[in-house]
Amino acid sequence: MAEAYERFRPGYPVELFDMVLAYAGRPVRTALEIGAGTGKATRLLAQSGATVTATDPDRAMLDELRKHVSANVRTVHAAFEEVRPGERYGLVYAAAALHWTNPEGRWSRVAALLEPGGVFASFGGPVRLADPAVEEAVRAARAPFLESDEIPSPDGTPAEQDMQWPGTELQRSDWFTDVQQSVLERRLTMSARDFLGHLSTISAYLVLPAVERDQVFRRIGEVLPETVELAADITVHLARTV
Repeated sequence: MAEAYERFRPGYPVELFDMVLAYAGRPVRTALEIGAGTGKATRLLAQSGATVTATDPDRAMLDELRKHVSANVRTVHAAFEEVRPGERYGLVYAAAALHWTNPEGRWSRVAALLEPGGVFASFGGPVRLADPAVEEAVRAARAPFLESDEIPSPDGTPAEQDMQWPGTELQRSDWFTDVQQSVLERRLTMSARDFLGHLSTISAYLVLPAVERDQVFRRIGEVLPETVELAADITVHLARTV
């Protein structure tokens, strides 16, 4: 699975961390990453010169990460809830991983890991087919197995609301202020084969029984053109400690 994540999950643009660093308003020298996976975001921040502590509960993911990161990255095999306060960081961030964390005590744990005035960042978003006709064909193909393959809002925030999760939780938190939400527009092109590979890393498919998973991928593959255009906008949430 780690190799599939590395091969098929899109990386992140430099503009993303430019946005985070501009919001911080000061150099970010140390950062802790929640659920680093194979390091798609880790390597980008490390290139800015920050020392990154990359945490993940999956050892295989961290093994893959270490193949791609620079010397100023330290890996910690642990779920976020297992990271003990001690060292404090200028930035704590999560790249498409925050929904895996336990909501109970989430924000007090994040705040305890941040320096005074430190910054929290969360970013991610669904990768959707840009062509409505192709999207409808794929929806119909997967319908016998899945109604939707997107992650529902963890706190039930409706899609039409301006502020989305986790910004909604951050606004209600006693630990954070100056909550901001931005969207980086992004368009990608993939082969049908790589798009199916990408779907194989999505949790909605991962939890299906193996037989059903094979069936749904075969059905989707039958309706895809050779190349697909994707809308993969990145929603960015930023906040700083009170």
